[in-house]
Amino acid sequence: MQARSEQTRQALVRATAELIADGRPSDAGLVNICRRAGVSRGALYHHFSSTAALAAAVYEQARHRLETLTEEAFAGPLQNAPERFTLALGEAMRTEKVVRAGMQLAADGSADPPRLRDEVLAAVRERMVATQAEDWAEDLADLTVVLVAGIETLGRTDPAWWTGKASHRLWELLRPLFDHNDPGQCPVGTAPPAPKT
Repeated sequence: MQARSEQTRQALVRATAELIADGRPSDAGLVNICRRAGVSRGALYHHFSSTAALAAAVYEQARHRLETLTEEAFAGPLQNAPERFTLALGEAMRTEKVVRAGMQLAADGSADPPRLRDEVLAAVRERMVATQAEDWAEDLADLTVVLVAGIETLGRTDPAWWTGKASHRLWELLRPLFDHNDPGQCPVGTAPPAPKT
């Protein structure tokens, strides 16, 4: 009996995530969720007090998944962490509807800011500032946030941005900035020409 109850609960979360991921948060109304999950209204209210509480469950699952992706990305060499995170996020956005839906939601299940997307970007920026020794750590962190936000947003209209091809290409251009270790030189690895006297 408990296994069946958990299956129903997960079917409701999955249905809600699919409706939001494939559309927008307002598409996850009571009738649509019940129809997609194949359950009655009573079953929904047995597991969740409201559709907002159900959307909050989607948010929570997505948040947990994104925390795991962040930990994994920053577990290896730090100069490659932003690239690993960008690639992992793109893949999750492409293949995991709970993540794609959760990024659009706030902790209370609404679409009001701050959304999970805002929290993820802030966490990645904080991680970057804390792990970069360079004088321009905040600049590198901001650049990472802009790239991650851009790929996440662009992928919503063209999922090819989430495949990794674009991320790899962009990180090839940016890698010298993150590999550079001498803050006394230009961040692109080449010193500016000396002024002529």
